Amino acid sequence: MSTSRAASLPHQKRDRLLRTAAREFASVGYERASLNRIIRACGMSKSSFYHYLDSKQQLFELVVEELSDSLLRQLGVPDPQEFADDFWRNARRLLTRLADIAEREPLFTDVGRMFYLPKAPTGKGTAVDGAVAAAERWLDRALEAGRGNGAVRDDLPLDLQRHLAFAVLRAFDEWTLRHLADLDSAESERLMLAQFGTLRRLLAPLQEPEEGE
Repeated sequence: MSTSRAASLPHQKRDRLLRTAAREFASVGYERASLNRIIRACGMSKSSFYHYLDSKQQLFELVVEELSDSLLRQLGVPDPQEFADDFWRNARRLLTRLADIAEREPLFTDVGRMFYLPKAPTGKGTAVDGAVAAAERWLDRALEAGRGNGAVRDDLPLDLQRHLAFAVLRAFDEWTLRHLADLDSAESERLMLAQFGTLRRLLAPLQEPEEGE
């Protein structure tokens, strides 16, 4: 949703606007977020803001799109086939990396919360919808590759398997973001390991029982 006008924002002003808006949306929600408060905090005039963006919704879309892309770059998400070459080690590494980034950089915690805000623009064609769809496509390809090399069970339809895995990921993500302020490092680590264990029990091939069991 980034427009050519928004792209012309000087880098320092753009970064401040994205950070300020992400904090505002995450703190008070989409409906209560104040565009005037964001503009004032950034030291911008209204005319300057509207030179680059048309509305609060367009700002929300820009924040989600740009900060989600920035998070993905920091995560260094591998190609699905490369990921599946060592599926479970890479899964644990990726979850650990995500937890480390969230703890170190509150900005990404803010944008994560934006995905779950009531009445925020999340329908078809929005930045949230695009980010979720891209994550689902990546997960589909990773699961398919993992099924091909035996790291992932293949007794379920692929789309159902992806739906279940994505539901687990989103449930852990939403709960963690809501309670992050109450979690210390040790609790965050235990939660990440529980998330990894839940996914592994859900997706790893079923172990054949030993004879006589």
